[in-house]
Amino acid sequence: MTVGDFMTEQDFDVVRRLLLDRSAIVLEAGKEYLVETRLAPIARQHQLGSVSELIARLRSRPDNGLHRQVIEAMVTTESSFFRDHHPFETLRDVVIPDLIERRRGQRRLHVWCAASSTGQEPYSIALLLREQFPQLGGWTIKLLASDLSRQVLEKARRYNQIEVNRGLPATLLVKYFEQHGTTWQLKPAIRGMVDFQEINLAQTWPALPPMDLIMVRNVMIYFDVETKKSILGKLARVLRPDGYLLLGGAETTFSLSDGYRRVEPLKSGFYQLVGPGPRC
Repeated sequence: MTVGDFMTEQDFDVVRRLLLDRSAIVLEAGKEYLVETRLAPIARQHQLGSVSELIARLRSRPDNGLHRQVIEAMVTTESSFFRDHHPFETLRDVVIPDLIERRRGQRRLHVWCAASSTGQEPYSIALLLREQFPQLGGWTIKLLASDLSRQVLEKARRYNQIEVNRGLPATLLVKYFEQHGTTWQLKPAIRGMVDFQEINLAQTWPALPPMDLIMVRNVMIYFDVETKKSILGKLARVLRPDGYLLLGGAETTFSLSDGYRRVEPLKSGFYQLVGPGPRC
């Protein structure tokens, strides 16, 4: 029995299992059209006649880079500058001032933007810190941006006009970006604040420093329950006792981990580890 115009149910299952095994992302039934759309360009790149031919090659050959291409094509990479707006207001008005006060003696902040896609989120944090907190001059600021997709991390260098128009105030574009033909690039002072690293949240992580702020937004909705529990457990070991975890608007730690409490006075899904008293 075929699914769609070309793909068989067996073809879809190959992609579903590959995505689950390599990234822990659950591809639900009914997403066959998504597989066709995302993988068709790869099939054309390899001069194959259909997505089914591409999947047949996945089955018949050892992993030689094609498997990574398929996984990266299937991963959702939606992003924009200052996405959803409200979390960045809360960061500006409450969270970062609180962290500055608590780290005044150390003069150091570590921030991790996990599943950062093409980099708009960590760069938004860098712009926020530079624009709103001049008192951080002289501090050590470390911004880690990670994603499982090497392809999207490589793209986090230049942005087209549509991408800079999404969420980025014109004043910041003029002040912090340089235009190169039809693309825009952040000036070196901002680019240098962010370190990009390939990290698959569902697999083994490299050694990471204790983090003051971890942003894992709109990614855990794609994982199964056990993977969510595992990731939250590992995040708890990286987050500093009085640090902040920010999840996406549709995400929660409820019924997944008893190690976190939601910071109720704050909007937008901020959590802290159980133990420290209320911070806000």
